[in-house]
Amino acid sequence: MSFQTGLSGLNAASKNLDVIGNNIANAGTAGAKKSRAEFAEVIASTIGAGGGGGQAGIGVEVSAVSQEFSQGNISVTGNTLDLAINGNGFFPLIPLNAQGQDRDNPSLYSRSGIFKLDNEGYIVNNNGEKLHGINYNFDGSQSIGPLKIDTSTSNSPTLTSNITMQFNLDARADVWNSVTPNVPATKYGTSITAYDEQGMPIDVKVFMRKTGLNTWDVYTDPADPTLSMVTSLTFNPDGTLVNPGALTLPFTSPNGSYSANLDFFGSTQYASSFGVTTLSQNGNPDGSFTGLKISDSGVITARYSNGQSVEAAQIQLVNFRNPQGLQPVGGGNWVATNASGVGTPGTPGTTSLGSVRSGALEDSNVDLTAELVNMMTAQRAYQANVQTIKTQDQALSALTNLR
Repeated sequence: MSFQTGLSGLNAASKNLDVIGNNIANAGTAGAKKSRAEFAEVIASTIGAGGGGGQAGIGVEVSAVSQEFSQGNISVTGNTLDLAINGNGFFPLIPLNAQGQDRDNPSLYSRSGIFKLDNEGYIVNNNGEKLHGINYNFDGSQSIGPLKIDTSTSNSPTLTSNITMQFNLDARADVWNSVTPNVPATKYGTSITAYDEQGMPIDVKVFMRKTGLNTWDVYTDPADPTLSMVTSLTFNPDGTLVNPGALTLPFTSPNGSYSANLDFFGSTQYASSFGVTTLSQNGNPDGSFTGLKISDSGVITARYSNGQSVEAAQIQLVNFRNPQGLQPVGGGNWVATNASGVGTPGTPGTTSLGSVRSGALEDSNVDLTAELVNMMTAQRAYQANVQTIKTQDQALSALTNLR
């Protein structure tokens, strides 16, 4: 019987070395989780044997190979589509060449966040498996399925409809006199680039001249201030602006005539040099795709050359009631089983899900020092079981040599 006991020990030690060797081999694999071999004693059952019989065991067996889903270190890579999960959760993946309903439903789960865009704009890993989540469509709708970024579509131009200007007008400026219009008087001006419906830039200019105590005319054509007058601004004795009410500023491009809402909120008249503190408008030209930005909550934002950003997709993570029940299938992936339960999707950073770190990868949680020590221990166990078989062989040999 000792031969079988020693043989079971050899098998168990060999399996333990296999597990340790796999851990060491994947010490540099992003998102890899270490495993451990768990053993159980084998007892030969005897019908009617009492509890105090002192029955000896007949060896050992590997009862399970368990995975340890502790957090790995996060290493910065600088690649936007390298994603690390800081906390619980898995990336849901759609298998390569999935057919039918499976084309839009994930069945693989991974902690490895090495992703890139394929030639169709899908976010995929090195195995060609597509990342699953929520797409934000250009018409404002949403769709659940493989995440796809349309890098060929430009950001359409937007007509300027609001212009904001904030400045200080020098209270010491000379007053323009309509009786002697040819006498030089202080005049200030500023300009801003607006855009028409086709994204054509238009240089919109605004001029100001003082017409009396705490009053200024605002106009667009220095050659004809009266005809091009936009409004008259009035300031309080403390230099703050009296609300001029709703204003519009006309501008013209080769494509037509337009007008934008004009806001001078916050402008002042102090005894200091003229200066512009705010110039802004809400139009933009046509823009081409330049890159992506991914937030900790998994929102993927597309960036364009015109300075605009558009939310394109939402990454979702999936968590399981019992992650150790997941079945590894290679390629850094797991599949759900009855033991793991059904995966629950959600937004990164909410409930029990971790956040997503863009430009970084989660390292393997394998501790090389600990694994090397474990390997030496398993080697000693293997050698000891070999010695058990050798000793039993010597004992039997001595018995058969009796005369």
